[in-house]
Amino acid sequence: MSETSDGESDADAEFDLEIRRATHDDYAAVADFTGEIWEERGGDYIPDIYHDWLEDEPGDGKKTFLAEVDGEAAGIVQAVMLTPDEAWFQGMRVAAAHRRKGVAHRLNEALFEWAREQGATAARVMVFSWNQASLGASRYSGYEPLTEFRFAHPEPDPEAETEGPYRVSSDPTAAWRYWTHSDAREHLSGLGLAPEESWAVRELTRDDFERFADETAVVAVTGPDGLAGAAYRSRVYERPVDPDEDVDSDDADEPGEPADSSVGDDAEPPTETWAEYGVGAWDDADAARSLFAAVARDAAAVGAEKTRVLIPETARYVTDAPFAGAEISEEPDFVLGIDLTGD
Repeated sequence: MSETSDGESDADAEFDLEIRRATHDDYAAVADFTGEIWEERGGDYIPDIYHDWLEDEPGDGKKTFLAEVDGEAAGIVQAVMLTPDEAWFQGMRVAAAHRRKGVAHRLNEALFEWAREQGATAARVMVFSWNQASLGASRYSGYEPLTEFRFAHPEPDPEAETEGPYRVSSDPTAAWRYWTHSDAREHLSGLGLAPEESWAVRELTRDDFERFADETAVVAVTGPDGLAGAAYRSRVYERPVDPDEDVDSDDADEPGEPADSSVGDDAEPPTETWAEYGVGAWDDADAARSLFAAVARDAAAVGAEKTRVLIPETARYVTDAPFAGAEISEEPDFVLGIDLTGD
């Protein structure tokens, strides 16, 4: 199929651009062009996880797309169905030699078509705030900005104490009730980290909170005036330790969570256990202290050495968190989405 200028393309270029399903046989070509991406930030994760990242069989709710320009691998992206009507797109990469040829735009068109075929009515992507090129390309392809967030990192502590008159429970009904009325839910467009897929967000439901209470953990904070905070644990995972990485370098933690280690080639890299909380919401700094204390105790109980709690990127939340004693990540991340019900 011939691709010419389309707004993000070179003006007079003409070339053959094809989109197909990526396979294990494409590894060398994909590793070649993704290996040059984000070198200043420790490199791309895709070469490290490629074979595990691909879907096992077509039709299992996931599809990885490869773009080829004149027969040469030029881009890759993956689509995942998080719920029956919510799609998540991740891992969009375009080879440096094939940028400004409409590759990202065509990959997005393939994503939209596939997601609609699966029954999706909405699709979302996450873009790091420093990635200006991807932010612009996403808007060009039709995505609209939905929200931004960053992570708080309370230290695991089995003896962390709840503040003053606040009480903490694991009642999913109370946590859900607080979430539905919170300004965090409004800012985050109802989204929280998805337990089904790392580094993905989706709409939270009442059934989710019930399931989190049964399978992971739910936190509900109550104060003198009623409900004052909520959180849930989305997962616990092992992450290779990068000796040069700070706690707030969340950018490295995409699917597969690779990290470069200084250990020898034949040695297994050391790992650390992280507890991840899909959202943290509270009324004020005192409620935040109680919520973080509950998170710290829960993280310690599951053997976690580090935590991350998704919080809204607002002046209040971002200043409340360190005031309440938790470190925060250096930069926010953006979520953009598209309505797939239109033409």
